[in-house]
Amino acid sequence: MTAEVLVNVTPSETRVAIVENGILQEIHIEREARRGLVGNVYVGKVIRVLPGMQAAFVDIGLDKAAFLHASDIFTKAPAGEESQREHVAVKEIGQLVRQGQYLMVQVVKDPLGTKGARLTTEISIPSRYLVLMPRSEHVGVSQRIETEAERDRLRTIASDYSDNDVGFIVRTAAESASEEDLAQDAKFLRRLWAKIQERRKLKAKGGMLYEDLNLAARVLRDMVGVTVERVRVDSRLSFQHLSEFVAEFIPELVSKVEMYEGERPIFDLFDVENEIQRALDRHVTLKSGGSLIIDQTEAMTTIDINTGAFVGHRNLADTIFNTNIEATQAIARQLRLRNLGGIIIVDFIDMQNQDHRRRVLHSLEQALAKDRARTSVSGFTSLGLVELTRKRTRESLEHVLSSECHVCRGRGSMKTVETVCYEIMREIVRVNRAYDTEQFVVYASAAVAERLLNEETHALAELEVFVGKQVKVQIEPLYHQEQFDVVMM
Repeated sequence: MTAEVLVNVTPSETRVAIVENGILQEIHIEREARRGLVGNVYVGKVIRVLPGMQAAFVDIGLDKAAFLHASDIFTKAPAGEESQREHVAVKEIGQLVRQGQYLMVQVVKDPLGTKGARLTTEISIPSRYLVLMPRSEHVGVSQRIETEAERDRLRTIASDYSDNDVGFIVRTAAESASEEDLAQDAKFLRRLWAKIQERRKLKAKGGMLYEDLNLAARVLRDMVGVTVERVRVDSRLSFQHLSEFVAEFIPELVSKVEMYEGERPIFDLFDVENEIQRALDRHVTLKSGGSLIIDQTEAMTTIDINTGAFVGHRNLADTIFNTNIEATQAIARQLRLRNLGGIIIVDFIDMQNQDHRRRVLHSLEQALAKDRARTSVSGFTSLGLVELTRKRTRESLEHVLSSECHVCRGRGSMKTVETVCYEIMREIVRVNRAYDTEQFVVYASAAVAERLLNEETHALAELEVFVGKQVKVQIEPLYHQEQFDVVMM
């Protein structure tokens, strides 16, 4: 799998697009005013302990207090106990932290919607080949490295750099890496941890101790298993910083980082801007004529597949099967492109053939295997739905680029003109019973006012007779369709 990385930089925003085989697969956006927090290390103050939730709220200097669950609080197990996780699980939150206490914590999830950031006290600091685990002697190797001999080799090398205070996890990128490369990574991480500890003494009463790499560097660092064909950057300063970063950590990419100086905007090269706009739509058209309908809610995301204009060539069962197979590839791409996470429910077109179901599920699992975010597919339910989960650490593309509509307030629809007209008439009757007035003036949008004066003119005349008052209608150009005022004169 080869990819081209496009980096678009402006003073207030950085955007990174990952293009595979000429098709946009991922878009990452980071704004200076709202930089991602995942990986940052802070000293935070416990401001509230909630025994009923087995959790605490921690002030790390953000607008919203961050959330720390008891299972995410690291305490070193006593000698003879193998799993600190099991040791923590039996403890109550009140035994682990207290109100007013200062803790070193790391962000594992950015604030999402109304929720604050999610924290852990089990610090982990990644580099290209290794992840440093302070206060742990554990040495682990990525499950994606399947060769047993290579796993043993890497575990042996990493064990030489760990001790009672520091452990390491070997990342997938370390497969076939030399001992010298791993040694340099380990030394760098140890120096970095020493600096964090020094800052901890200086910021005993709160503050940031460590900030993760900028967006472009993070994307390149984490692109494990992907052959990067070229990295184009349209900012001279960012190009210099990225070149220095890859020279130190990813030397095989040094010759592939280029300064883009073309006349066209860099995101026009692969139609990225239009792809981003399409990624905000509910409707995704498949090449065959079928379609996906994607609805994102607070609790989950639902994806519905329709045959649309695709009528097939043989029989109905094959038409449905082919549409579902094509949809699996589109679903995997849309999850990456839109950065959809959490619970995802897919409503495939109903298939009676069990072999077709099995092949569709296998196709979906294969398509999701390319995703760098962890995914889990649960199979078909009794209702024919497929449940899957995808790890979510940052906000979706829709939440980054869009805000709630001030007219429909997130409903996704508006009241019809007819409905608003009848609401106005009911409001006139209600006000007439409560107050004594000579006439009413209705201020409404152009569409509502025109319907009142045309299609509803007889109903309005009957209303005037019913209330015994004159009702005037005036257009208010600035009002949206649902907005109106009934004024007593």
